[in-house]
Amino acid sequence: MPELPEVEGVVRALAPTIEGKTIDRVEFSNTIYQSFAEGKQCIVKNIEPQTFEQVMSGMKIKKVIRRAKYIYFEVEKGGQSYLFVNHLGMTGAWFVVQHLNEITEGKFRKHIHAIFYLTSGELLVFSDIRRFGEMRFISSIEDHPPLLQMAPEPFDESACEHFLKKCELPKYLNKPIKEVIMDGHVISGCGNIYATEALFKMGIHPGRKTSRISKERKVQLFETIRTILLESIEMGGSTISDYRNINGEAGGMQHRLKMYGKKICPNCSSNTKSMTIAGRTSVYCPKCQH
Repeated sequence: MPELPEVEGVVRALAPTIEGKTIDRVEFSNTIYQSFAEGKQCIVKNIEPQTFEQVMSGMKIKKVIRRAKYIYFEVEKGGQSYLFVNHLGMTGAWFVVQHLNEITEGKFRKHIHAIFYLTSGELLVFSDIRRFGEMRFISSIEDHPPLLQMAPEPFDESACEHFLKKCELPKYLNKPIKEVIMDGHVISGCGNIYATEALFKMGIHPGRKTSRISKERKVQLFETIRTILLESIEMGGSTISDYRNINGEAGGMQHRLKMYGKKICPNCSSNTKSMTIAGRTSVYCPKCQH
């Protein structure tokens, strides 16, 4: 699943390409329409697909920004501002093309679920192979309360203090530290990949209870997470499985990962081990992490 650096890469590529442009019309896939007919909500959430298509017609894309793992499209029509919120899910990808055949990877071309026709002639395309992505059209963030509950951006001055305070709450004290740092209410945008890397760099076992880590070590862990996230942003994120930047571009951080997905520890050459934490596979070195 794309984490903060991958989403940041998508936003940095999308913003200069589509900001200031106007949406002529939107077209959703039959899969989306069929899911609503069956009482489900595939990708498009809390609004009928036909209504979504209608309200987006004529919208001007004012700004594209990232918040945690979400993409916010700030749009405007008739002097009224709205928010189109997107989560990439596990396999979501954006493309800006003149023609659909410019999407060279067949698996993305096969699973196109939204086409935003821009008045400039380009197509803003959303493809999602596994269909875990989300699209919401809201008037403001307040219309979707979970967006208000996210932790501060990890680069904000208040983020470390927020992290430390959350760690002291009874609900987090006896949880594995890896589960805590992957919780978006505690740290924004840190998922399995970068939690694995930060804990390895700090020599902390992913299953260690949060209460058994000193405040000093927690501060060091937070700073390590922040450093790794920044490094990954500069590298364009990690292209693992189906993640792509816009138009199929790959990131480079996967070549710098030390522990995620590894069989051998790069420090001591021991065989790594894995355990399941919060539903995710956690790889670690039994000798270097305690």
